[in-house]
Amino acid sequence: MVHLNYNNLDDETQQRLLSMSKKDIEKRFGGQLKNYAREHFENYQTLLEEEAIRNLYNYRYIFKI
Repeated sequence: MVHLNYNNLDDETQQRLLSMSKKDIEKRFGGQLKNYAREHFENYQTLLEEEAIRNLYNYRYIFKI
């Protein structure tokens, strides 16, 4: 088994995982993020991307070779 973190993955895989993470974060916390962005005059897309990246670093990637 090989244990990797997000930084060890190639760029294409990182982009695909980031896209999936954005969809997941938007589905779970989209309303809360929109309210926070509106109340604190933040850009929603920037906030979403930051949360998606933070979400990715919480995962462990395990590959069986």
